Amino acid sequence: MNVVSYQPAPEELSYTFGGRPAVGRVRPGTVVELFTEDCFGGRVRGFGDLPSKVCEFPYLNPVTGPFHVEGAEPGDTLALHFISIEPARDWAVSTTFPHFGALTGTHTTAMLQPPLDEVVWLYEVDREKRVVRYQARRGDFAVEMPLDPMHGTVGVAPAASEARMTITPDAHGGNMDTPELRAGVTVYLGVNVDGALFSIGDGHCRQGHGEVCGTAVEAAMNTVVAVDLIKGVTTPWPRLEDDLHIMSTGSARPLEDAYRISQHDLVTWTSSLTGLDELDAYQLVSQGAEAPVGNVCDTNYTMVAKIPKAYLNTPTPYASTHTTLRTLSTHYLTTR
Repeated sequence: MNVVSYQPAPEELSYTFGGRPAVGRVRPGTVVELFTEDCFGGRVRGFGDLPSKVCEFPYLNPVTGPFHVEGAEPGDTLALHFISIEPARDWAVSTTFPHFGALTGTHTTAMLQPPLDEVVWLYEVDREKRVVRYQARRGDFAVEMPLDPMHGTVGVAPAASEARMTITPDAHGGNMDTPELRAGVTVYLGVNVDGALFSIGDGHCRQGHGEVCGTAVEAAMNTVVAVDLIKGVTTPWPRLEDDLHIMSTGSARPLEDAYRISQHDLVTWTSSLTGLDELDAYQLVSQGAEAPVGNVCDTNYTMVAKIPKAYLNTPTPYASTHTTLRTLSTHYLTTR
């Protein structure tokens, strides 16, 4: 088992998918140990550290990478299996913004009411108890919530030499912000350029569906991911697989189009896996699937379509890549 460790210096963080040379090269079958910074680059550490004062646009939502995967070519599929995602600090932050989030006017949804206040919340992260502690800023209310680490941002370089800001989710991945992207999940990404050039960032200690206020419980992460490559198999939109489900994503505006993309991909994927007629697959997905929300606040919105593998009565997809990487994950965890 080949293991590579990488902790970027602040100047080595990336803020785009595409348009940047690789920070390293890995072979399929490699396990990569990464440090990822939070969406504010670690600059928001107290109530007085307002993002508008301590952060500089567009240097938000940094990612670690990109990594060149040897042998990856356009038309292939990159598989990333998240072995572990663990908070790197004992604190995390969240904020509201004057013109960002689902329940405020934005530059594209102009409203006459005053903008929201810019407020910072600090969360205590208890890794032993596996909880985060919420404390109201304008009152004494406090509550513990389960720690459920995930990555909001993962993707590959887009096609046609394009560079996309990390905050924007699309067919290459990006800032999808789905809580489904936790440890134990395999993400499938269509390769657009030689080497795939994948990057990971935007760790969340937990997040409600939709990321309604615009931020989750934002945290730096120590993440371990296993890399594999599926040659000659295309993947039109990012897909996820855990032990019990397959999931399709869609990112667009308006939200209905993101929903349709994810549902369309799950229907056609289900049809190809089972051999069902497309309308039969449509009916199966209509009655058996769930539709978790990723984000409803970014430059594109993200929806997920999710169906239990038990309903498909078929071997697992991508030639059982998830199962193979699960075995590699177990080997890594028992030997470290």
